[in-house]
Amino acid sequence: MTSSAPGAGSDRRALALMAGLFALFGCVTWLNGVLIPFLKLVCHLDTVEALLVTFAFYIAYFVMAIPSARVLAVTGYKRGMALGLGVMAAGTVLFLPAALLRSYVLFLMGLFVQGTGLCLLQTAANPYVIILGPYESAARRVSIMGVCNKLAGAISPMLLGALVFAGFDRISPAGHGTLSAAALDGLAHRLIAPYVSMAVVLVALAIGIGRSGLPEPREPDDGTGEAFRWLRHPLLLFGFWALFFEMAVEVIAGDTIVLYGQALHFPIETARFFASLTLGAMVLGYLLGIALIPRRLTQERALALSAAIGIVLTLAIAVTHGMASVLFVASLGFANAVLWPAIFPIALTGLGEHTKTGAAIMIMAIAGGAVVPPCYGLLARVVGNQMAYLALVPMYALILSYALYARKRLHLTRALAGADV
Repeated sequence: MTSSAPGAGSDRRALALMAGLFALFGCVTWLNGVLIPFLKLVCHLDTVEALLVTFAFYIAYFVMAIPSARVLAVTGYKRGMALGLGVMAAGTVLFLPAALLRSYVLFLMGLFVQGTGLCLLQTAANPYVIILGPYESAARRVSIMGVCNKLAGAISPMLLGALVFAGFDRISPAGHGTLSAAALDGLAHRLIAPYVSMAVVLVALAIGIGRSGLPEPREPDDGTGEAFRWLRHPLLLFGFWALFFEMAVEVIAGDTIVLYGQALHFPIETARFFASLTLGAMVLGYLLGIALIPRRLTQERALALSAAIGIVLTLAIAVTHGMASVLFVASLGFANAVLWPAIFPIALTGLGEHTKTGAAIMIMAIAGGAVVPPCYGLLARVVGNQMAYLALVPMYALILSYALYARKRLHLTRALAGADV
C-alpha cells in the first residue's frame, strides 16, 4: 500500500497527529483496569458482574464496526475521526449521572457509548496509519502508535487510581464490607472530576481534528471492480479470529491483573499499580518490534514468535506463586505487544479499494475483549483465578497458527508475483 497524501512531510505530520490519537485511545481504554475493581466495590458486584465493564466497552466494536465503515465512506477519514471523538465525549459525560446515582447500568451505558466512539476512531485510524507508507513497514508504524497508546495507557490508570483510591485505608480501615452507603457515594463521586475533564479534552480534540489540515489518503484500486466477498480473502477471514483472540488475551492480561492481585491478598493500594506493569511490558515489546521489524524480522515471523512466548508465559503463571505469578501475568504484555500491529496489516493485504470494509471487519474482532473476559471470570469461579489463565494457551496457539499460515501464503504470493515479472 502506498500513500496518496501530498508528501512525506505531510505524512510525518499526519503520523504525529495519529500518535496523539493513539495515546488518547490508551488513556480511555486502559482506565478499565482501575474501573473494574472500583465499580466492583462501589456497586457491590462479584467478579463476573465487574467484568461486564469489558463487555459493555468492547461489544460496541462488534455492533458498530460496519456502521462505522459506512459513516467513513461518507465523511472520509478526518471528519470521521472528529465525529468519533464527539461520540466518545458523549459517553464520558454519562459518567456524571452514573457517579451521582451510583448506577452500574449508567456506567455500562457510558462505556458502550465510549466504545462506539472509539470504534469509529479505530476503524479510521488503523487503516490510515497502514496506508500512509509501504506495507513492509506497516507493523513498525503501528508499533510506534502502540508505544504512544500504551505509555498513555500505563500512566492513566495510575492517575485515576490515585484519585479514586486516595486515602482508602482511612475510609475503610476494617475492610470493604464496613463501608456505609454515604462512603460509597463519596467514592463514586470521585469519578466526576476526571471524567468531566476528559469530556472537555475530547470535545477540544474533535474541533481540532475537524479544522486540521490532515491529508485524506485513498486506498489503492485493486483493479478488479468487484464487490467485496469475505470468503475470497482468507487472510482476512482467519485474521478476524486471530484478532478476536488477540483482544481476548490482551484484555485479560491488562484488566484482570488487579483482581488477581487482590485474590492473592495484595492490598488494593498495591494491586492498583499492576495494570501499569502489564502496559509497561507492552511498551517494551513495541520498542523491540520497532527496532526489529522489518529489518530483522518479518511481520509474520514476529507474530509467530510473540504467540509462542505468550504460551510459555501463560504456563509460568500457573506454576508460580505470589508476586512471581503476578509478574508473569504482567509480562504477557510483552508477548501481546506485536500481535495487533502484525495481524492488522497482514489481514488487510490485497484488499485495495475494500480496505475500509476490511478494517471494519477487523474492528469487529475487538469483540473478543468483550466476550472472553467474562468467560474467564466464570472459569475462575470453578478453578480459581490462577488456573483460569490456562485458557489463554489455546488462544495463543490459534494466533501462532495464523502467523504460520500467513507466512506460507504471503511467501507463495510473492513467489508468484516474482514469476510474473
